[in-house]
Amino acid sequence: MGMESSSTHFTIMRSSDTDSKIEDSGNNLVLKAYPMLPMKTVNAEDEGESRVLEPYVGLEFDSADVARDFYSLYATRMGFRVRTGQLYRSRTDGSVSSRRFVCSKEGFQISSRTGCPALIRVQRRDSGKWVVDLFLKDHNHGLGSTEENHSPILQKKTLTRTNTVVELSHRPKIKSIEEIEDLRPCPSGIISAKRFKWDGDEMQPEVEPSAGLEFNSANEAYQFYHVYAENTGFRIRIGQLFRSKLDGSITSRRFVCSKEGFQHPSRVGCGAFMRIKRQDSGRWVVDRLDKNHNHELESQLEVKKTNLFSSKKFIEEEIGGLENEDIVDINNGNHVKRRRENHIGSDWYRVLFDYFQTKQAEDTGFFYAVEVDNGSCMSIFWADGRSRFSCCQFGDVIILDTSYRKGIYLVPFATFIGINHHKQPVLLGCALIADESVKSFTWLFQTWLRAMSGRCPLSIIADQDDVIQQAIMQVFPGTHHRFSLWQFKAKESEHLRLMNTSFKYEYEKCIYECQTADEFDTAWNALLSRYGLKDNGWLKAMYAKRKSWVPLYLRATFFAGIPFNESIESFFGTRFNAQTPLKEFVSQYERGLERRREEERKEDFNSFNLQAFLQTKEPLEEQCRRLYTLNIFRIFQKELLQSYSYLGFKIYEEGATIRYLVRKCGNDNEKCVVTVGPSNPKVICSCQMFEFEGVLCRHVLRVFQILDLKEVPPCYILQRWTRNAEYGIPCDSESGGNPQELKALMVWSLREAACQYIEAGATSLEKHRLAYEIMREGGRKLCWQR
Repeated sequence: MGMESSSTHFTIMRSSDTDSKIEDSGNNLVLKAYPMLPMKTVNAEDEGESRVLEPYVGLEFDSADVARDFYSLYATRMGFRVRTGQLYRSRTDGSVSSRRFVCSKEGFQISSRTGCPALIRVQRRDSGKWVVDLFLKDHNHGLGSTEENHSPILQKKTLTRTNTVVELSHRPKIKSIEEIEDLRPCPSGIISAKRFKWDGDEMQPEVEPSAGLEFNSANEAYQFYHVYAENTGFRIRIGQLFRSKLDGSITSRRFVCSKEGFQHPSRVGCGAFMRIKRQDSGRWVVDRLDKNHNHELESQLEVKKTNLFSSKKFIEEEIGGLENEDIVDINNGNHVKRRRENHIGSDWYRVLFDYFQTKQAEDTGFFYAVEVDNGSCMSIFWADGRSRFSCCQFGDVIILDTSYRKGIYLVPFATFIGINHHKQPVLLGCALIADESVKSFTWLFQTWLRAMSGRCPLSIIADQDDVIQQAIMQVFPGTHHRFSLWQFKAKESEHLRLMNTSFKYEYEKCIYECQTADEFDTAWNALLSRYGLKDNGWLKAMYAKRKSWVPLYLRATFFAGIPFNESIESFFGTRFNAQTPLKEFVSQYERGLERRREEERKEDFNSFNLQAFLQTKEPLEEQCRRLYTLNIFRIFQKELLQSYSYLGFKIYEEGATIRYLVRKCGNDNEKCVVTVGPSNPKVICSCQMFEFEGVLCRHVLRVFQILDLKEVPPCYILQRWTRNAEYGIPCDSESGGNPQELKALMVWSLREAACQYIEAGATSLEKHRLAYEIMREGGRKLCWQR
C-alpha cells in the first residue's frame, strides 16, 4: 500500500489513459469526459445555474484522474476542497488498484484540518474502468458558499456522453489577473495577485518592493518579487526561513538574488534580497530589503528563457502559502521537482526501485529503506556493501552534505561522507529527504545507524538548522555536532555584511586565535562592547552555540583533520542540478561513485607500491613510512621536519608527570605545553592536533627527541590512517571493547576480502579451480565442515 502526496490546490489532471479532453476557449475551460453509466441530466434552465451531479456508488469513469476532476467540481459546487488521499496497489503487479479523494480538512496534520470523513473511493475494474465503491457525503465542519469557492471568472466544464450533457461550474486553478486602473492602491494597502498588471505578454508589477509593503500570504509575496525580478533582469531563489520557538511555525522568509552566496561558481555574493515577516494578523510585511546588485543585470528575455516558473500563471494557495508548501514549481517534462509536499514516492521510487533490486542481486551487502508515513513513501535511504564496509573503518567522522536541498529546483539528495585513510571523501550512504523536518532527519539518522551496525560516530559535520540539531541530539546523543562551513559563512555574511573592515578583522582574530575559553569570552565581550552589538540577536545565538563552530571548542574532538576554514567538496560534484532528468539520475550517480572509487584505488596502489623519500635518519620516520599511507605520512613528515626548529624546556615535574614548554626558535608567541604521563608514555599537547587529526604534532615529536624515543608508541598510530586500514585485523581496543562493533568490523572485513577473492577466482576455469582448492584448504584450517 502506498500513498500519493496530497495536493493543496485544485488541478486539472491530465492522463494518457483517459479519453478526457480539455479545451481552452477564451476564459472558459471545457472538459469533455465520458462516464460509462447512465447519469441523471441536470437541466440548467430549471436550476438557474450550472449544477454538479452528486457522486454515488457505482458511478463509473474512464480513469482515476477523471474521477478526481468530477469530485473536485462537485466539491466546488458544495463549498469544500479536495485532496488526493490514499492509493492501494495490486500485490500481483504493483499497479494502482484503488484511490481515495478526500475533503481538504481530512486528517489532523495541521491546525486547519478537522478530521473530516467526507470522501469518495474509486476502484479499478478488470475492464480498466474506475468505479465509485465508497461515498461518504457528510462533513464535520461548515461548508463555504458557492460564491466563496468559485473564482471571480466562472469557467464551464461539459461532461459529455453521446447525447447526454451535464454542464458543471468550475473554479480554475489559474488565478485571474485583473488590471488596476489609474494605479489606485488596494484597500488597506495589501498587495494581492490582482495588483499585477497585464501588459501584452508580460506581467509588470505596479509597485516596486519597499519596506512596509504587505501581502496576504508568503506565496503571494514570492510571486510579487518573482515578477519584479523577472522584469528587472535577475532571477531569485528562496533563502532562509525562521521559525517560532513556541509552535515551530514560519515567522519570516527571505527571497534572494540567484547569485547570492558563493557556493557555486556562478554566484558572486550578491546582497539583493527581500525579507517578509508574518504579522499577528496573519499578513506578511516586507521588513528588510536591498535592491542593490553587485553584478550586471540580464535582459528580460534571457531571464525568462531560464525561468522554470510561468510568469503568466500563479498557482492558487489553499492552506496558508509557503508555511505548508514550498514554492510550487511548474517543471517541464519529468525533471526533478522539489516541493515541501514531497513527490519522492511518486517520482523517485519507481526510478530507484529497479536499481535497488538489481544491486541487491549483485551485492549481498546492499541496504535500502523507505520511510512510510500513513501509507505514503517519504524519504529513501540506501548504501551498498562497499559503503557499509567503509563505515566500519571510517565512520568515526561523518559529513551530512545537504547542500543540494538549498536550491529550489535541485535534487533533494543528501550524502553521508566519511574521510578514508588517504584523506579522500568516501561514500557512507545516500538519501532523498522528504522535507526539512525533525521527523525526516530523525528517521534518516536512525536508518543510517541501523545500516551501519549501530556504531555512532564521534563527530558529525552538518547544517546548523534547528531540525537537524534536534535529530542529532536524539539519535547521536554523544556525537559532537560541528556546523557546515558553507552554510555558516552564508549566514555570517548576511548578518555582518554591513560591518566595517576593522570589525571583521577583530571578529576573525577572536574566533581563530583565542587559545582558551576565558580568552575567547574576554575577546568576544570586548568586541561586542566596542561596536555596540550586545543586543544583536544573531551574535547572541551564535555565542550560545559556540561549541559547534568556534575552533577552540572543536579541537579536542576527532574530525579527521578537516580544516575549519575549508568547505567540504561535494562527493558527486555538480552532477545533479536543475536539468537532471530522473531517468539519468542513476547513471549519473553510478558514474560519480565509480570515479571516486577509482581515485581511491589509485591511492591504494601508490601507497603499497611507492615509497616516500626519507628526510631524516630518525627511526620513527622509517616506522611511520612503513605504516602510514602516502598522504598521511607526508603530514607526519612535515611535522617531524618542523620539530627541529622548536626548543623544549622542562617547566614542571611531579613523580612521573613532566611538562615541557615547546616554543619556536625566534618566535616566543608560538608555543605550546606538552604533558608527559607515566604510561606508554602518555602525551598531551595544548595544540590538540592529535585529538583533532590523529597525527602527532611537532611539539610532541620535539619532546620525543628530548626523551630519546626511537619509535612512536602504537597507541599514537591510528589504524584508520595506515595502509592496511581496510584490510587489517580490527583492533579490539579501537572498537571500544564493544563485542557487537568488533563483530561487525570482522564481518565486513572478511566480506570485502571474499568479494575480491571471488571476482579474481571467477575470471577463468583455471583460477576457479585454484580458488576452490584454496577455499577447501582454508576451510580445513578453520575446522569448517561442508
